[in-house]
Amino acid sequence: MTLDEEILREFLIESREALDLLDRDLVALERDPSAQQRIAGIFRAVHTIKGTAGFLGFKQLELVTHAGENLLSRLRDGRITLTARMTTALLAMCDAVRQILATVEADGTEGGADLGPLVGALNSLHATPSALPAPVRVKSRSPEPAPEPAPTILEKAPVNAPAPAPPTPVVALTEIVVDRDVPAETSVRVDVALLDRLMNLVGELVLARNQILQLGEVRDASFGAASQRLNLITTELQEGVMKTRMQPIGNVLHKFPRVVRDLAQSCGKRAEIEMEGVETELDRTIIEAVRDPLTHVVRNAIDHGIEAPAARAAAGKPATGRLTLRAFHEGGRVNIEVADDGAGIDPERLRQSAVRRGVISAERASRMTDHESIGLIFMAGFSTATEVTRLSGRGVGMDVVRTNVEKIGGTVEVQSVVGRGTTLKIKIPLTLAIVPALVVSDDGERYAIPQVSLLELVRLEGPQALASIESLQGTPIFRLRGNLLPLVYLRAALGGGARPPSDEPVNIVVVQAEDRPFGLVVDGVNDTGEIVVKPFGREIKGVSVFAGATIMGDGRVALILDVLGLAQRSGIMARGRDLLRGDEADAAGDARPRQALLLFQVGDDARIGLPLHKVARLEEFSRDRIERAGHRKVVQYRGEILPLVDLCAFFGQADAGCTAGPDAEPLQVIVYAENERRFGLVVRRILDIVDDTPPIECDAASPGLLGSTTIQGRVTDLLDVAGVIRAVDPALLEKRAAA
Repeated sequence: MTLDEEILREFLIESREALDLLDRDLVALERDPSAQQRIAGIFRAVHTIKGTAGFLGFKQLELVTHAGENLLSRLRDGRITLTARMTTALLAMCDAVRQILATVEADGTEGGADLGPLVGALNSLHATPSALPAPVRVKSRSPEPAPEPAPTILEKAPVNAPAPAPPTPVVALTEIVVDRDVPAETSVRVDVALLDRLMNLVGELVLARNQILQLGEVRDASFGAASQRLNLITTELQEGVMKTRMQPIGNVLHKFPRVVRDLAQSCGKRAEIEMEGVETELDRTIIEAVRDPLTHVVRNAIDHGIEAPAARAAAGKPATGRLTLRAFHEGGRVNIEVADDGAGIDPERLRQSAVRRGVISAERASRMTDHESIGLIFMAGFSTATEVTRLSGRGVGMDVVRTNVEKIGGTVEVQSVVGRGTTLKIKIPLTLAIVPALVVSDDGERYAIPQVSLLELVRLEGPQALASIESLQGTPIFRLRGNLLPLVYLRAALGGGARPPSDEPVNIVVVQAEDRPFGLVVDGVNDTGEIVVKPFGREIKGVSVFAGATIMGDGRVALILDVLGLAQRSGIMARGRDLLRGDEADAAGDARPRQALLLFQVGDDARIGLPLHKVARLEEFSRDRIERAGHRKVVQYRGEILPLVDLCAFFGQADAGCTAGPDAEPLQVIVYAENERRFGLVVRRILDIVDDTPPIECDAASPGLLGSTTIQGRVTDLLDVAGVIRAVDPALLEKRAAA
């Protein structure tokens, strides 16, 4: 690199840093136009860019910064007072400078943008009379006392006040910025003291290596001590190198005051922003990855969340909305929360919009919980906007947020209260370079599973393995503490042969993709430890089931599993990712109502179905837990007394019912929920879950049934739970309802 190239490179880096500071300082200055020290700092930054641009021969860059410098000079001298139009023009100057720098870095030229209107607007503002600042304010958690709020534009002017000057035209950003991405930064600034420490550690590492080489042939007692020292130095060196990649998340958050200001003005709203935890550090690759998702979230908060001043006043809220960005470390991860005090997300409105757009059926919408309904915002192409604007309406945004966050091993969660606001929580790993992982083996190969996706380990011994793994809809499942856990055999998912049934122990690694847990069946679980992630080359980067590779201690390569990719390839996400899979028949033109049914057996051959959304849980109770309360059979369940209804006895399928089977067999119980009422329905065996409800073909032939139909080629009765309970004990239903 020549001297001229080095000078240009330093100019680009320093100018970009200065522009980021200028964005923040200009928005803060708008809140307090009298802050002379801040004005002086802004002036010096623009003056430095202008001077270096002239030295390097960038005439266009010198021209636009000179116009901005003249305006800032008059502000600094107190001859004019900052107005909203001046702030907008100066911010437009920053955008123009940023675009020129991007063009210079790309091809060495300043580009062909017409800067004349912007320069003219900046020059015309020199003589503009003082005006009041815009209502958008920025708040920051800092030790400085907050200044008194400036008067708003709605205040009545004095009777003898001169007529206001005509508005000065300011060039919009879209007129000078060219549908082009700014290249990501390729360098970071590192504290000299940290570099000195790293250099010392490298020196110590060389000494330890030499000592190991000399002792390798002897293998005496000193070898162990040298190995321990080598391990200690390597660990410290690893931590030091990681620190060189760590950057405060404020590098991303500090751009949002400008974003909030511009969006609020364009939407006719008032907003203030608070930022907490800007010093929270994480890997620079993670920072780059969350930059766009956070921008989407902030834009949505202003466009969809915070209401217009009149609407907020009608709701009893302050006219100025508040947006809070908070970052903090928790459990080895970084949490980012974006909260607004706006209108919140109305689940009913989301359901109606989804039905209107044909995303889900009306029948499915009626069965969705509020939490499921809020999840609709993450569906690709879904939007509640009634018209397409430059900010919203195309259904692109929140699905991109979740996709990008999940690519780096993170999760997204939304909480909202209608009328009070919405909070979006993003959890992301600290780094992607070195991560803790679980090493497993399967079919003679070793694989690493990042611990951020790991929930727990389950081992099934001998006959328990064959008895505990069942099949629903062709998918193997395991009942983990009453919940149905779908299983994925790693060998089959990677294209190997299916595992033959056997009574050998089964190792299940319970992992989570998005919010859906599933079990990964492997041959063996080896160990945990930190692995160094080696990304794939371009040729195999598209393999979705692997996230990269690592080199183990014995020098062999182990592939790193992508849990989300495995779930998608295995079909685990098919019924849960976009809430759409259950309505495939409607999309194909079949208007017949559909709902999921739980099928179970009573007696020896009777098949009965029950709507799945009425099932709270599936439980197994040992028979010694059965007690009596009066003449009823009950069990103690989650802090309450759960009445049991024996369906085998009710339908006369066994002399003494399901509860009188062999003592060794646990009771199969369906916990049925109806509003605030819960009952335990004791059955012989759980059979299946189906996602189709054919019409009733035969009316009920006995009490407790709604009728009969044909499912999977078998006659199946449909259960009338309320009828069963009324027949068994009418007082039970009345007392539960009264409670």
